Amino acid sequence: MTRPVPILMYHAVAHEPASSIRALSVSPEAFAGQMRLLAERGFTPLTTARLAAAWRGGPPLPQDPVLITFDDGYRGVHRYALPVLRELGFAATVFVTTGWLRGPHEIHGAALDTMLGWEEVRELAAAGAEIGGHSHSHPQLDQLPDSELRYEVARCQEVIAEQTGSPPFSFAYPYGYCDRRVRQEVRMAGFAQSVAVGNTLASPRQGPFALRRVTVRRRTGPKEFARLVEGRAIGRAFAADRALTKGYALVRGSRRLMRKAARTRA
Repeated sequence: MTRPVPILMYHAVAHEPASSIRALSVSPEAFAGQMRLLAERGFTPLTTARLAAAWRGGPPLPQDPVLITFDDGYRGVHRYALPVLRELGFAATVFVTTGWLRGPHEIHGAALDTMLGWEEVRELAAAGAEIGGHSHSHPQLDQLPDSELRYEVARCQEVIAEQTGSPPFSFAYPYGYCDRRVRQEVRMAGFAQSVAVGNTLASPRQGPFALRRVTVRRRTGPKEFARLVEGRAIGRAFAADRALTKGYALVRGSRRLMRKAARTRA
């Protein structure tokens, strides 16, 4: 029987992140401590591509696998996280919002904090990090009409392939929001796997386009972090989050249907 796997979701790694992302950030010291805890407890970090290969009949997973993922593409991933990952020999996946990164495709004024540049992204890839997609402008994908949804996913893939020389394998949904239509668009664009949030361990039964992750926040202390990666007390830790997510999913579905109806009448 395949055991569930913790997929950790990080955002910024910074001493003083922007206030809008502070709750979802971690300090460099906390990140280093969390990575050393993984090493001490014998966890083996994998990329999302490596996980997908195992769950599709490839080489089996190690005894205690874990995935370390970063969303958006904040500069601290290169400045603070990369040295720790290199020191420990850890793999990771960085899901980048291509229009937020510094460089030729930047949407000026859109990013929430200081972002990676493409040279830094290439350095991360050269160090063994997998570079995944996270849309082009970070919209709520499930609220977009079909043409805009298709553009966000395809443009993201196109820019990553242009800048790194390799098309991205995996995709992370902005805000964690997705529905069947979004998942289908991501699959049709050529991505082989995608991750949401969910705040529970990932397992093959979730399907390759809805793998769940566990949120690591600024308030996540060492004891809670240990419980998360070991799969203990996750239900209690994120019970309120999941209740809000389910309620908001109904609201979001209603909003999308109303927008679709309005476009049809217009």
